[in-house]
Amino acid sequence: MRPTRSTIRVAAVTFAAGSLVAGLLVSVPAQAAPAVGASPEAATALSERLGARSAGTYLDSGGKAVVTVTDESAAREVRAAGAIPKVVARGSAELAKVTDELYRSARIAGTAWYVDPVSNQVVVDVDSTVTGAKLAKVNAVAARFGGAVRVQAVAGTLSTTVSGGQAIYTSGARCSLGFNVRSGSTYYFLTAGHCTNIGSSWRASSGGAVIGTRAGSSFPGNDYGIVRYSSTAQQPGDVYLYGGYQDITGAANPSVNQSVQRSGSTTGVRGGRVTALNATVTYQGSGTVSGLIRTTVCAEPGDSGGSLFAGSTALGLTSGGSGNCSSGGVTYFQPVVEALNAYGVSVY
Repeated sequence: MRPTRSTIRVAAVTFAAGSLVAGLLVSVPAQAAPAVGASPEAATALSERLGARSAGTYLDSGGKAVVTVTDESAAREVRAAGAIPKVVARGSAELAKVTDELYRSARIAGTAWYVDPVSNQVVVDVDSTVTGAKLAKVNAVAARFGGAVRVQAVAGTLSTTVSGGQAIYTSGARCSLGFNVRSGSTYYFLTAGHCTNIGSSWRASSGGAVIGTRAGSSFPGNDYGIVRYSSTAQQPGDVYLYGGYQDITGAANPSVNQSVQRSGSTTGVRGGRVTALNATVTYQGSGTVSGLIRTTVCAEPGDSGGSLFAGSTALGLTSGGSGNCSSGGVTYFQPVVEALNAYGVSVY
């Protein structure tokens, strides 16, 4: 439910931004019919329970949950749970050895890596600055693991997306509001940590009145920050769509191949899909951030901190990426559930 929009709220937000079904069995047939339609959350929980015998989950073209498995026994468990098994060569433990080595030996500005459950590989993105000896170093590490690693070039540079302009301002920088959140009767908003690192006082326009003060910031490592509103009035729990509003009623972690949208103050509302989870990115001049959501959604400077969502569900905060909204690009997002848990707040 959206309360009456106060002057402060309009200024702030306009610039922003199961369980597995168990049947009751009286007698068990020799070939019991599997449960139907395991949810993405149930599929993820099953993959985690399988441990090294799985390498992640994703949604197929029809939106059904697929769980990767390394043996037929695990495949049977997946079928019984109502998900689709895909037998792959490498489990999570083997792929983790690759990402651990990349973190130790190839953490170079302009690189990112993530597990692609569809191809069952670790994919390493290198931006346009990774050339010569830097690229040779990345390729040398990748070569140690053969087909378990794929190195690919991405356009532009991997950087955080702060810019001067409009939206929420601090110390000459512009970002985008992510989600309004609360703890009891105290109201805050979330945005990117590389934004809240820049300044403590936030405004809805350049040189305007302060609407909130930084209450926490985490970057690098993570990329989230929280600002406490100066006003005690309730703030609406929605996202601005540059032509309407989307009410936000919950938060979750996304699935690979899920369709998502992003709202930001530079490029408005843009859509795409999730291509990976738990990505690690080393931004140009900014440090390394892990646990990010990788997407095909474009973004540009000033979109930082903006909302990633699917319908009424909050998913993430815009962190950074490469490319733009003219030629396309890759954008990474801080999972919002982690930020909510860190600060003990909730969407509403």
